[in-house]
Parts: sequence; structure tokens; C-alpha cells
Amino acid sequence: MASARRAEPDAEDAAETEEAIYEEVMPCDRMELSQRLAVEELITTEASYVHNIQLCVSDIRAHLQKKQLPDLDLEGLFSNTDDILRVSRRFLKGLEATATQRHEQLLCISTLFQEFKEEMETVYKIYCASYEHALLLVESYRKDPRLQEEILETLNATVPHTGASDLSFFLVIPVQRVTKYPLLLAKILENTPTSASAYPALQAAVRAMAQVNANINEYKRRREVATKYNKAEHLTLRDRFARLNTHSIAKKTTRLSRLFMHEAGIVAKTEDREYDDLEEKFQCVVSSVAVLKENVASYLDHLEAFLVPTPHKHELQIDEGPAQQYRHFAEYFYRTVFPEFKQRLDRLVCQPLCSLSDMLVGPQQLVKKPMNTYLAINALLVAELPRFNQVAVQLLGQILCSLSALQRDLAAQVLHQAEKELEQMPHGRMPLPSFWKMVEDTLQQSGAQLRTFCQMFQTVTPSPVTQTLNPAEEQKVLSLVSKHGPDKLYQVTSNISGSKDLDLTLQRGQIVALLQSVDTKGNTSRWLVDAGGPRGFVPAGKLQPYCPVQSQQPGMQMPALESSTERRRHSYASPEAPSPQVATFTPAFQVVAGFSFAARSPQEVSLQAGQPVVVLEPHDKKGSKEWSLVDVNGQRGYVPSSYLVTVPVQESMGWSLPV
Repeated sequence: MASARRAEPDAEDAAETEEAIYEEVMPCDRMELSQRLAVEELITTEASYVHNIQLCVSDIRAHLQKKQLPDLDLEGLFSNTDDILRVSRRFLKGLEATATQRHEQLLCISTLFQEFKEEMETVYKIYCASYEHALLLVESYRKDPRLQEEILETLNATVPHTGASDLSFFLVIPVQRVTKYPLLLAKILENTPTSASAYPALQAAVRAMAQVNANINEYKRRREVATKYNKAEHLTLRDRFARLNTHSIAKKTTRLSRLFMHEAGIVAKTEDREYDDLEEKFQCVVSSVAVLKENVASYLDHLEAFLVPTPHKHELQIDEGPAQQYRHFAEYFYRTVFPEFKQRLDRLVCQPLCSLSDMLVGPQQLVKKPMNTYLAINALLVAELPRFNQVAVQLLGQILCSLSALQRDLAAQVLHQAEKELEQMPHGRMPLPSFWKMVEDTLQQSGAQLRTFCQMFQTVTPSPVTQTLNPAEEQKVLSLVSKHGPDKLYQVTSNISGSKDLDLTLQRGQIVALLQSVDTKGNTSRWLVDAGGPRGFVPAGKLQPYCPVQSQQPGMQMPALESSTERRRHSYASPEAPSPQVATFTPAFQVVAGFSFAARSPQEVSLQAGQPVVVLEPHDKKGSKEWSLVDVNGQRGYVPSSYLVTVPVQESMGWSLPV
């Protein structure tokens, strides 16, 4: 019995011991199970997340791109989803690989988060900063029935199983995922014994992902501040006044007083060498882009101006030979090569350069803000300006490379076409020294022929031939002389086309009388003249004195002028009184043939170079001034007006009018 009684306590002790062991072991098993479930949740939810991001990129966005809706901003909606997908795929691959490390899985997961910390922060902060803008776009599309219908059709066609009613269902997924990483890691950590070797690494991973989220929030805040001040630059004056209040006025007054104290030296300026260096590099990029834009525009204008006065713009009276071949080459270059080059230059240089210039506007507005007052903006600039400067310089380099390549292609294309044309010319295969010798001989021969022609023209110039004025012109000149006197007469040396009010339009050779050698503003280069009826202003440089001289030869007669006193004194004279003295005048110019002309019909008359002619009518029967009716040695007929030349008479013998 005693032994039996001794056995009962032993059984009770064993039961108590077993219960104590059970109570000690089971919590550990439950912790391990919870830990394993937390790890599985991390991996499975990451796989589901990557799948949803893939749907956004490959299905939803691709389907909307095919629709080509002009009012749909896909870049604003999906931001840098491609970058997030690329990082998440690699991260998921690393998580799945930890499953093989049974005992070291927690340590591998912690290390993986540490490795992807910077990449995650980089891609997610860009996405989270633009998330609010994406939601505004979704809201605006919801108010457009046509766009909303297209979006719903896309969601039903690509992801019907989700039951999503708009894009915000998918756009919020990256924001939710990055904020859930610290929670998932914390759940694993709380189910990990503090004595475990992976516990410190998990703690570091939790802190790292919490810091990532904190940095993202800070970046988002800075972007919001920067966007606020950037938008303020585009407000109207009314909007600026509407935003004025006691707080804003006090804030601006504080900034202004601080600026005065800095400039006066009362308060020392805070110097940030890193920020100053970044700003200097940024301003250098801005200046380079502006100068390149100006130079490219100037280069294109000069190139086009160089091509305008080419031979294909003029009528060459040469139907064959090298000159005609060059004309064809110039036409091909101007009409085919240059337009293609201009189009490529606009696409590959001008448009990217303008886009880069537009990208610089926002940072320029932020750089103008005082560093001490806008700490958030300056922190954002210090963080992002290095990357921005690097990308801007890369784009600028690519634009310069494109410009160089375009110029090289243009030179090669022109050279290729020029070589083809050169092969067809008689001297195409001539050695270069022989070619230049031929050019020199040709120029010398042409110069000698020109000098000989000039000498012959001066030698064969005939004696002056008097050409009387037609009755209408004679009457107009008599009227001008009687009104203003012969010393006021001037002749128009070239056609005048009036371009201002009170300006006259006159033909070369017309006779006018000078009224005033200055206009109403005191300009001595514009004279007031009487054209035999209309009065107005003409350029003084296109008038020359027309001085009549007396002659014994019969010609245009002009009654002698007498003073008003003399007219009154002789007003009682009898009709038999002798007529007043008459002054006669002869032409001061003569018309000769500048070129030889062979008549081709009975209505035309032949001319020899230098032969004097008398112009009967400076036009044909239809009024065309391209032909003139002339008298040549008693023969009348038409000749081209451009073949006639007006030359001064060597010995002045009267008045005349040029043709």
C-alpha cells in the first residue's frame, strides 16, 4: 500500500511535468507556425502584387494605347509603373529563392530588403508623388462620358474578374504595397524569438522599410511645396491679389526684411557649397540650351538664304551645256534635298531641343527661391538636381550628335549628286590644274571681249539726233515752266512707286517741277514736286536737274516770261505790237540701240548696236511697253523696248525725254 501510495505521487508528478512541458513547447510551435504563415503571406502577396502590376502594363495600358485616345494622358496615369514592375519582379524572384534556405530564410529575407531599399525608394517615391495627379485625371475622365465608356470597355475586356469600375482600383496598388512592407516584416519579427540569429537582421529590415516610407512621404511633401510655388508663377494678377491675406503679407514681409539684412551684412548669409555648385551647373545647362536653340535657328535661316539666290531662281537664256546642268543640280538641291534635311532637323534636333528647354522652366522657377526661406525646395533641389543635370547634359549631347550626323548626311548627299552631275560635264574628268587653267583663260577672254565692246560702243556712238517732244508732253512742260520757271525743272531718272500717303508714282523720264526740297518732317531726302497736275513727295535721289538751253533750231517754243510790273505797264499795247522774244530748246538726251536686232516680220525694223533711233510711241497698239514704235533712217517699225538705251547728248541743244 505504501508502495502504491508512493507510486501515486510519482504519477501525479509525471503528469504535472508533462503538462508543464506541453505548456512550454506549444507556444513555441504556435510562434513558429505564425512565423511561417507570415513569411508565406509576404511571398504570396508579392506574387499577386506583381501579377496585378503586370496586368496594368501589359493589358490595361496596352489596350488603351491601341485606342489612341487624344485626350487620355497615359503617362500621367501610369507614371513609372514600368520601373516598379522591373524592380518588383527581381524582388519576387529573390523572395522565392529564399524558400530553399530553410534555416537561413529569415536572414535572407532581411538581407534582400536591405539590398532593394534604395531601388524601392527611388521608384516608389516618383510614383507616390504623382499619384494625386493620377487620381485627378481619373476624376476628370469620369466626368467625360466618352472617355469613361472607353475605360470601362478596356477594364471589362482585360480584367473582368476584378470587377473594377475605374482605373483607381489598380493605380492605388503600388501605394498600398510599399506601405505594407514594414507591416509584413513586423509581423514576421514579432513571431521570431529574440534569441534567434535572424532577429537583429529583421529589426534592421523593419527600420529600413519604415525609413523608406518616411523618405517617400518627405519627398512627396517637398514635391507638393515645389509644385505649389511653381504654379504660383503662372497666376494672373487678379489671382495673386485674391491670394493676399494677413498671413501671406506677413510671410513676404519677413522674407523681404531678411533679404535686406543679408544684403546689408547685418545677418550673415548661409552658404551651401554643394547647392551653389549644383545651381551653377544647372545655369550652365540652361545657357547652353538657349544658345544652341538660337544657333540652330540662325543656321537654318542662313542655309535657306544661301540657297535662295541660286540660278534656278533666274531665267537663264542658255538651253544646254554646263550652266543648264548646274541649274538642274541647284533645283534638285533646293526642292528635294533641303526640304528633307529641314524636316529631319526639326524632328531630331529642334523638337527635342524645345522639349528640353520646356523641362528647364520648372527647376528655374524653384532655383530663384531664397535658400534660407524655402528649405523644403532646396532639399528637393539638392536631391534631384544632380540627376536632372546629368539627364539634361545627356539629352544635349544626343541632340548635338544628331545635328552633326544630319550635317554629315547633307554633305554626303550633296557631294554624291554633284559627282553625278560632274561626270556628265565636258570637263568632268579633267585634271584639277587643267580645269583651273581653263577657268582662268575663259575669264580673261571674256574680260577682253567686254573691254573691246565698251571701246567700240564709245567709238561708234553717233552724233546727237534731236527728238522732239510729243504735243501732250510739250504742253505739260510749257505749263510747268510758266508756273515755276525753267530752273525748277527736274527729270525722273528711274521709276518711282509711291509707298506712303502723299507719295507720287512716276515713270522714268517724266518732267516735274520742284516746289520744296524738304518734306513736312524736315527730311531733305523727300522733295515736294508738281508733276503737271498731281503734287506729292518723291525721293530726291531719283531726280536730276533738267536745264533748258536756247537754240536757233526750230523746236519747242516757250513765251518769254515777264514780270507783273511789265504786264501792267504794257497792258494797253496795240494788237500790232511785235510778238515777244521766243526761246527754243532741244533735247538733252538721245535714244540709241544698245543691242543689234534683226526684224522677223514686216511690222518690225532691224537695228544695229549704237544706231540712233526716234521713238514715235513707247508702246505697241495694245498698250504693251515691251515693244516701241521707232523711226530708223526713215523706216518705221517695232523693236523691243529693252534694246533701246537713253544716253546724254554730248553738246546740249535743248530738251528731250528719255524712253
